[in-house]
Amino acid sequence: MNPFWSMSTSSTRKRSETEEKALVGELKNSPPRTTQKKQLPSIPKNAVPMTKPASPALSAQSTNGTHASYGPFYLEYSLLAEFTLVVKQKLPGVYVQPSYQSALMWFGVIFIRHGLYQDGVFKFTVYIPDNYPDGDCPRLVFDLPIFHPLVDPISGELDVKRAFAKWRRNHNHIWQILMYARRVFYKIDTTIPLNPEAAVLYDKDIQLFKSKVVDSVKLCSSHLFDPPKIEDPYAISFSPWNPAIHDEAREKMLTQKKAEDQQCKSMQVSGLSWVKPGSVQPFSKEEKTLPT
Repeated sequence: MNPFWSMSTSSTRKRSETEEKALVGELKNSPPRTTQKKQLPSIPKNAVPMTKPASPALSAQSTNGTHASYGPFYLEYSLLAEFTLVVKQKLPGVYVQPSYQSALMWFGVIFIRHGLYQDGVFKFTVYIPDNYPDGDCPRLVFDLPIFHPLVDPISGELDVKRAFAKWRRNHNHIWQILMYARRVFYKIDTTIPLNPEAAVLYDKDIQLFKSKVVDSVKLCSSHLFDPPKIEDPYAISFSPWNPAIHDEAREKMLTQKKAEDQQCKSMQVSGLSWVKPGSVQPFSKEEKTLPT
């Protein structure tokens, strides 16, 4: 065995034994360490313990019916998005304007161009529930009761739930209610009516039904210039024709319309035709050879 390796191992063993004795002596001579436990601050006397709600469904519903996690900002955003959709749809003959006092109330008017209710101008109000869009469907009430199977003859409310039995969030929208309100005057439905008299006359005596419809249209036209039932600066109101006021507005609208038509015509580009004029035979553009 190599004497160098034997000497190194023995010295290492001796060194380790002496080091262990020294460490044991230090532990015996050193004073004991005192360990302090970490403690949380004391609970205040007036503190109320936090508890989880028993049911998420109960916590989601606040006292006023709106969703607690949505809040008024989400409701305002939802109604603004709904009104933007109404504007984009461009429903013919239907105009709406949210109320100044409350975004949950919209004023509107429907113009009927043809059909049994031709020349009808019907003002209405849309009432939106305060927990929209998670609540019931909005209500649509005409200012004057219209002689129609689906319109209540006393309150003037349209049977909206016929088309929207259950309001589905992100699927149903207010513009659909407006489109439905317009469609009921062109396609008459007499099943389960709110006005049984109108339904019976439409099915059995159409001439008398038409006579009563004409009277209803004339009644609404006679009250067209009446002040709004609800005092609101954004309520829709009509006034008789005044040339000093309306002629200027009419000219502006017609001028804008002509400018839009001219712009559309200027944007039309005549492209290449790949069919020979006067026949159905296709042909290709002749390629010009460059001089060499």
